[in-house]
Amino acid sequence: MPLSEAERDQAVQRLQHAYAEGHLDSAEMEVRLEQALTARSPSTLATALAELPDERVELVSTGGRIRRSGAWRVPRSLRIIGEYGGANLDLSAADIRHAAIEIDIQLAYGSVLLTLPKRASVDYDRVRLTWGSATHRPPRNPGPSTLHVQVSGELGYGRLKIRHR
Repeated sequence: MPLSEAERDQAVQRLQHAYAEGHLDSAEMEVRLEQALTARSPSTLATALAELPDERVELVSTGGRIRRSGAWRVPRSLRIIGEYGGANLDLSAADIRHAAIEIDIQLAYGSVLLTLPKRASVDYDRVRLTWGSATHRPPRNPGPSTLHVQVSGELGYGRLKIRHR
């Protein structure tokens, strides 16, 4: 399947970010940029991005609700930060390119609703709750897991509810 210009642009941005953070020297940057710009397949593009540090995306809200649903691209590491409000994250139809993802929740006041694909496993033992609760309702007969979600972080006043589509 041929690569789109958007995929190439995203790879170039990731390389530029890695260079700016000191993960690549100028010679390595030049070689990898050439690979990314001339890549004709996803595997060639993956070679240009090999061994780069994983991206962490932070979603921040001071007073509203963070919502993601539909075909949104899920990074390997996602951090939810908020004072008031909360988050609704629906992964059931999302573009998930990793076998395991991490979600770090840092909310003072607010709740999180996490909707997973039917065949996903989840571990939320590293979530610290001050006042509130964490619940998970596993699916019936989910079959073998295709995705593992590690949830960690801190909820001051609120709930964590995990369900499967």
